[in-house]
Amino acid sequence: MVELDQLRALSARVGANPLLVQAAGGNTSLKVGGIMWIKASGTWLKDADSRDILVPLDHPAILAALAKDDPACESCTNFVRTDLNATGLRPSIETTVHALMPQRVVVHVHCVNTIAWAIRKDAEARLTEKLRDFTWAFIPYARPGLPLAGAISSRLRPGVDVLVLGNHGLVVAADTVGAAEALLSRVVTALARPARPAGPPDRDKLAKHCTGIPYEPATMDDTHALATDPLALKRGKSLVFYPDHVVFLGTGVATSFEGDPPLVAIPGAGVFIHKDAKPAIEPMGRCLADVMRRVEEADTLVSLSDVEIDRLVNWDAEKYRQSLKP
Repeated sequence: MVELDQLRALSARVGANPLLVQAAGGNTSLKVGGIMWIKASGTWLKDADSRDILVPLDHPAILAALAKDDPACESCTNFVRTDLNATGLRPSIETTVHALMPQRVVVHVHCVNTIAWAIRKDAEARLTEKLRDFTWAFIPYARPGLPLAGAISSRLRPGVDVLVLGNHGLVVAADTVGAAEALLSRVVTALARPARPAGPPDRDKLAKHCTGIPYEPATMDDTHALATDPLALKRGKSLVFYPDHVVFLGTGVATSFEGDPPLVAIPGAGVFIHKDAKPAIEPMGRCLADVMRRVEEADTLVSLSDVEIDRLVNWDAEKYRQSLKP
């Protein structure tokens, strides 16, 4: 199908941009003939051109279940068209977001610039200035699944094709793949924030630290900014601002090797990644650095509460996503 091929190509392009998508984050979908094709849970958008990562679902059935607040909408596995699902994979944990949008094509990204706005206490007011030329809605933070579906339903109105999810990311929707990509580009441009320059990693110091330990320096200079930008490390090591932070990096960024954490930031020197860490760890470390370099010390930010963090890490759908290999 031509449109599915177009969606795969767009997914791969979006997934290759670390300022839009990191590791298995983000998802895309296409509704056609009563079927909604959506990225599979735990897969990487950048692989969409080389691997079958789309799962087919019964779209009308999902909408009917959402109208009844059916618990089956937590995972949406009950709505998979098994006769068309050659991979046997589960649908994205954010399937309900895509199902609720009336447009045929939906693109959800964890855009770094969007998150830098969406974690502010005054996010909705500031975004109103930035997005005045768009038909959009701000959705206060809610855990993916039924809670997020309910939050979207309460604020969705006719014509809305852009959602900013508080402490989470960005959703754009259109009736063609090309229109969705164009809208994404326009919104991302409108929300651009300058990144604070970060000092380069101290490679001599990193080399000395590597001796005799199962760690190696991060491969991307932008990841090292998590350690060389003091404000990024100050906030990132003790607070959680969006779901994928806690899911992949835990409740804080380690600054020592004690306990063999997957990522260690040595202040002023750079970042180490454990040799046995999942492939998602460095992209998520870089994402945190990228977000934190786009907020200033005077910005009042809203972090996730202990209760919100607990609901994320103990969510069955999230545990499944974590269990998958990329």
